[in-house]
Amino acid sequence: MTGFVDTAVKSIEARLRELKDEVGRLEAARTALTSDDSPAADARPRRARRTAPQSTAGAPRRGRPGRPRGRRGGNTRASQALDLVRSEPGITIPRLAEALKIQPNYLYRVMPSLEKDGSIKRDGQGWFPAGE
Repeated sequence: MTGFVDTAVKSIEARLRELKDEVGRLEAARTALTSDDSPAADARPRRARRTAPQSTAGAPRRGRPGRPRGRRGGNTRASQALDLVRSEPGITIPRLAEALKIQPNYLYRVMPSLEKDGSIKRDGQGWFPAGE
């Protein structure tokens, strides 16, 4: 009877290890599909926003205080990527993503826009500053 119990416990432990690996893969897939910078996120339907009622002239403004609308200035991902390209000419998108600790799919959208702006150029898989 002891042999049966040992075998059953080992079998259960092996299956639990497999399931933990599967959970990790599924969570990574879910994160990739639901992250804001993934191409799949653009295909998801957006929830309708509720419109705020018209405010009166003297009413305080709603929303986050002190935060301007529109794009953030300064330290954007594009400028961070551009700095890395300047410091490491020939860097690839996977290496850029690793250095910036972001998913590479976001950089596949950012880098061509930097190239179009004339900031960088592409040679094969590597990215170089436009002046070189």
